[in-house]
Amino acid sequence: MNLYTIHAGNFKLDGGAMFGVVPKSLWNKVNPADDNNMCNWSARCLLVESGNRLVLIDNGLGDKQDDKFFSYYYLNGDDTLSKSLKKHGFHEDDITDVFLTHLHFDHCGGSVKWKHDKSGYEPAFKNATYWSNERHWEWATHPNAREKASFLKENILPIQESGQLKFIKDKEELFEGFSVREVFGHTEAMMLPLIQTGKHSILYCADLFPSMGHVPLPWIMAYDMRPLVTLEEKTILLEEAVKNNTLLFFEHDLNVECCSLIKTDRGVKADASFPLADIR
Repeated sequence: MNLYTIHAGNFKLDGGAMFGVVPKSLWNKVNPADDNNMCNWSARCLLVESGNRLVLIDNGLGDKQDDKFFSYYYLNGDDTLSKSLKKHGFHEDDITDVFLTHLHFDHCGGSVKWKHDKSGYEPAFKNATYWSNERHWEWATHPNAREKASFLKENILPIQESGQLKFIKDKEELFEGFSVREVFGHTEAMMLPLIQTGKHSILYCADLFPSMGHVPLPWIMAYDMRPLVTLEEKTILLEEAVKNNTLLFFEHDLNVECCSLIKTDRGVKADASFPLADIR
């Protein structure tokens, strides 16, 4: 099994929204805000190569939205999904599976692209199976008013219309070494891939731990639908991770790709940080 970090660009979100009840005097040391209180974040995806499977976990914001939409999120940096795939010798058409942790626009926007004639949308990965789960798909396609702005129908419905959508269940394996863990605090039935490489166990954290700064239990995003559930899920998963020597892979941390964990008398803490490429 081979793992590759795929960079889909950077974007900005409000610091207060990203850190919830944590005072700015604390979180601003972790991810300094600009004059508009916006912090910069990564759209970091993961490519898993195993046998004849090439699985892309999440795919960033994409590029099909209009200038007004992107003006809210201050896209920046030189990375794109296509460039990052090419860097590792791959193309969108090589992807066999697109695994979507959840259907918020910054995680699935690259799933769909404009047709050449701009007459409509089509899947960006024409040879791939797209994976979600029934509970989250229902939640995303019939969204509540608070979360509706994060679920864009143009990112979601063309996947189903193409016939490329399949559902997976909690704790089911996509293939040997790639299993799924559902969590419910951030949004309904978000899926966290747990990848066993043989030597290592790696948890793709999605928005449960969007950055290493979110490892402390109270550091929970204001975006979360059920913050107390997030608190419980973080507690359980951190204990399991430190027990099993699981490494965390961060989707949104601008600077840190992975970290190890350590058990202290004050609970589980982030320990060493390192790029994915350093894992041997």
